[in-house]
Amino acid sequence: MGIVIAILIFGLIVTAHEFGHFVCAKLSGIRVLEFSVGMGPKLLQKTKGETKYSLRILPLGGYCAMEGEDSTNSDPHSFRNAKLWKRMIVLAAGAMMNFILGFIAIVIWVCMMRNIGSMVISEFVKTDANGTVAEYCAESYETGLRKGDKLIEIGGTRIYSIIDINYALHDANKNKSYTVLVERDGEKVTLENVVFNNNSNENGNDPYDFYLTARSKNPLTILQTSGETFMSMTHIIGLSLKQMFSGKLEKENVSGPVGVVTAISESTEDTESLSEIIYNFLYMTALITINVGIFNLLPIPGLDGGRLLFCFIELVRRKPVKPEHEGYVHLAGMALLFGIMIFATYNDIVRLISGG
Repeated sequence: MGIVIAILIFGLIVTAHEFGHFVCAKLSGIRVLEFSVGMGPKLLQKTKGETKYSLRILPLGGYCAMEGEDSTNSDPHSFRNAKLWKRMIVLAAGAMMNFILGFIAIVIWVCMMRNIGSMVISEFVKTDANGTVAEYCAESYETGLRKGDKLIEIGGTRIYSIIDINYALHDANKNKSYTVLVERDGEKVTLENVVFNNNSNENGNDPYDFYLTARSKNPLTILQTSGETFMSMTHIIGLSLKQMFSGKLEKENVSGPVGVVTAISESTEDTESLSEIIYNFLYMTALITINVGIFNLLPIPGLDGGRLLFCFIELVRRKPVKPEHEGYVHLAGMALLFGIMIFATYNDIVRLISGG
């Protein structure tokens, strides 16, 4: 089931990405030679107008092939002969479609929630591991937090949703203390040395020794919560990429396609109903498609962001870089990305073999 869901997620994400390029290319008057869903041998193909539409056997990719992407020619409808602003829109459209898909998936995901919460603390844990009711068992209360506080930052991590809290407190069971910024009575208050985990409370090693105030569920709060969740995913992915490129992310934590499939499979292991499978599917789709969108906009040769970088260079120079020179740069970038993919896949396989 996990593998099937992974295939569906990858297929949906890539199709959405390439569809963004396709639609904007068509609207910009750029000739699209082929729009393909999937990779490998063709299952179905139909030609309509100037474009071939293909369905291929491997549902793990796709592409939108445009006239004159990597070379100049005299065709007025080729990619390189289009106006610069049109080319930039076409290049950015794939990532934009990833973001749109991610937001739609989040909205449906939030709609399926029984309760949607704010970042305002409603109460603290008051029962210890033995079931004894104490005045307060929550260390976060003892070290400064109060009912009604709205969480803004924890340990320097901006808090938009529960996802950010999970990220900020992933080491809380090591009895770490945090600097916390809250909104209290309409004012921002900084709290030093706040401890969230108390091993004696009913949550064991769970850092949550507080509860959040629920929101009434209506279209406005659904959109608000969806927007906050989108911001959280974007924020956390950005932090992870920053750690990766700065060398602060441990190499063992770098995952490739095998690791993603494994994570999706693990998320479906304990599901007991179709609604839970759909719920997990929506969350993983949103997280992965936003990741793909952000990564594709990075100014790395071979990616859409790398091609956009050459567009900005053209904007400054007022003339394009020679296609063959740009092609060499993108080829080197693709080789680098391919090497990273091999390394990430190697890490995934090692983790699978070692049971980690």
